[in-house]
Amino acid sequence: MIFDTHAHYDDDAFSEDREELLRKFEMSGNYRIVNIGASMEGSRESVGFSKKYPFFYCAVGLHPDYAADFTEETRAELIALSKAEKCVAIGEIGLDYYYEDPGREIQKKAFFEQLLMAKECALPVVIHSREAAKDTMDLIRESGIAQYGGIMHCFSYPPEIARESLNLGFYIGIGGALTFKNARKLPEVVEFCPLDRIVIETDCPYMAPVPFRGKRNDSSYLSYVCEKIAEIKGISAEEVERITFENARKVYHINEKE
Repeated sequence: MIFDTHAHYDDDAFSEDREELLRKFEMSGNYRIVNIGASMEGSRESVGFSKKYPFFYCAVGLHPDYAADFTEETRAELIALSKAEKCVAIGEIGLDYYYEDPGREIQKKAFFEQLLMAKECALPVVIHSREAAKDTMDLIRESGIAQYGGIMHCFSYPPEIARESLNLGFYIGIGGALTFKNARKLPEVVEFCPLDRIVIETDCPYMAPVPFRGKRNDSSYLSYVCEKIAEIKGISAEEVERITFENARKVYHINEKE
């Protein structure tokens, strides 16, 4: 069983064959997927997917790219969306300093407010953090969200930040980037992290693993990520699948019986 903890099947890249692809996953019975909101529209669609597909869950939130859209009105709507039966987290939220727009103060305000919102909703968070490790960790601590935990999505920092994340109760999200030939820090992070604190993710349609790098990603490619983790850990890919599946259920507080 594969648990894709971070997908964006609402993306336009799936417009032509979304229904066919997702029905194929459903028929296989081998997948659980959390569709992650990045925008308000994406959050609404994620909730819709969770209602339509039995193997889908959802998260709602505003990605740092959309930080300027965070208002009292959007906050109220996100809280309402989070009450959906299969909403398991607030996300993806966070900081991205790779680009200068929106400005850092705008990003920090939206991030912190959504961390507080997650506390109010008693939900874990899915964190996007790029070139912003210190501010990300500082705001997580200040918010007190650590009691609910979450996932450090698409982890891109060295093992020292992974240790800090683990100490705050977070899981480390590992995806296709682990298989890239130029990956250096990420294999070290996977080697360092206990397997019971790792979850797998596609971030699809982005970040397809080798040998599909540059193509549209989807949840079926996560087997390549499991194989790479297994190689690093010296265990079987089946064991990686089993343990990361259970990890996903734990972090998202999903108590379904399989």
